[in-house]
Amino acid sequence: MTRAPGIRTPPWPVALGILVAAALLGGCAGLGGTSPETAFESSPEAVELADVPWHPQDALQCGPAALAEVLGWTGVSITPADLEPRLFIPAREGTLQTELVAQARHQGRAVHLLDGSLDAILHELHAGNPVLVFQNLGLGWAPVWHYAVVVGYAPEDTAFILRSGPHERHLSPLATFERTWNRADRWAIVVTRPDVIPATATPISWLRSAADLEQTSRRQAAREAYLAGRERWPGEVGFHLGLVNLLYSAGELTRAEDAARDGLAQAQSGQGMLYNNLAQILARQLRWDEAEEAARSAVDAGGRFQATFERTLEEIRCRCLGKR
Repeated sequence: MTRAPGIRTPPWPVALGILVAAALLGGCAGLGGTSPETAFESSPEAVELADVPWHPQDALQCGPAALAEVLGWTGVSITPADLEPRLFIPAREGTLQTELVAQARHQGRAVHLLDGSLDAILHELHAGNPVLVFQNLGLGWAPVWHYAVVVGYAPEDTAFILRSGPHERHLSPLATFERTWNRADRWAIVVTRPDVIPATATPISWLRSAADLEQTSRRQAAREAYLAGRERWPGEVGFHLGLVNLLYSAGELTRAEDAARDGLAQAQSGQGMLYNNLAQILARQLRWDEAEEAARSAVDAGGRFQATFERTLEEIRCRCLGKR
């Protein structure tokens, strides 16, 4: 079947999570250079997600602890001890970002990569989404890698509020937070239920999140993510195609047909791909005349998959679709 243009998850940089001494977490005086006026688009308002779970970490376990906290917020009952065997790499004394993201998807949760702005963190917090961040609490030439969870911002203290290391409510001054975050390439993710779209998600980023769930065999979660995306952005053909292909591959032909027809009525582009997929769904049900009509509509729509559409039409005309 025709699929949406390829979506590939960008490579996640290698990272290690280690326990950091309380003195390092306390921040540094006189950093300067960062203020709310220059760091944010508008004056930040107070926010704190006080009910986000907290798991005080043991040595080298900031990755499992941080992931357990954001997963717990989404309703997954899990502990750092449950995650440690799946995440902790003894040879590296920490957790790779790729493994952390993969484990979040394994738990049926969508992962959204933020754009690296402080405003994005605030937007997610105000939407009720804690933000898992990666920091370098050391120096560029002597890194001290660390995962933490941002749960709020306190304007009166000019500080972010973190679940970090042994601290349930660590106030990280704005300048300190930005400095340590910069040294880790400003990496931050939001983990949500697949039916909850993050505040800063775009159609292409959420489509990637849904497709990643499907590619890791979390089909029900992927379905929920495609449905959520279709409801939020009905004109975007990718969500319609993703849902159609998912239902078709599961043998749910009636639902796949309905999804294809919904896409044809709502999507602002990609009509040829939707008609081509509808033709294949109808042909699989031996509804040959309807299938030929849909295939002809795909050919008439044209586009980058014109050759595929013509091949589908030819196979339907000879009643041999799928026999090659």
